[in-house]
Amino acid sequence: MKGHDLARAITAALETVKGSADELRDLDQQLGDGDLGITVSAGADAVAAALGTVPEDVTPADVIRTCARAFANANPSTMAALVAGGLLAGSRLLADQTDVSVELAGRFVAAAADNISQRGKAQLGDKTILDALVPAGEAIASAPDAAAALDAAIAAAAKGVEDTRGMQSRRGRASWLQERSIGLQDPGATALLRFLESWKSANAA
Repeated sequence: MKGHDLARAITAALETVKGSADELRDLDQQLGDGDLGITVSAGADAVAAALGTVPEDVTPADVIRTCARAFANANPSTMAALVAGGLLAGSRLLADQTDVSVELAGRFVAAAADNISQRGKAQLGDKTILDALVPAGEAIASAPDAAAALDAAIAAAAKGVEDTRGMQSRRGRASWLQERSIGLQDPGATALLRFLESWKSANAA
């Protein structure tokens, strides 16, 4: 996928994912401070506005860097900082590439997940966005083409979200609930799933 096509696809997905803001707010009120819906909707608007100014010959790396800056500047939240950091880490793999292959997309997601893990001091099983992001990245990396990669990523993220219900939150404000967090699905993992679903529905041929 070329840079400008990537920018258009991201913009379309973000417009759709804003419809999940209320769901994400409600989930986050159960486990956190309830600001995830605002983080997603405000961040989506900021990113879309920023991507609307990129040149036709923009590189994929510059698209991702634009997204990271806009998302971080739109919100003071921890999630915004972690996502922006992950995007920037992944963008370094794109370097001067003019086209993002499925293989490169899988490596990008893995790099983003690794950065989020390090900065957030979290790992798989801690009931965070990583429980959807890591399996989604693995699914993309092993897929034969872009269409199969997206479907596989959605399925993997959905399973990851479902699995978080049985986990105890071990990071952030949610960890204060201890055993009471078991039975609730993680809002960050859900946000990642909703973004992938939005990418598919908004960019369907």
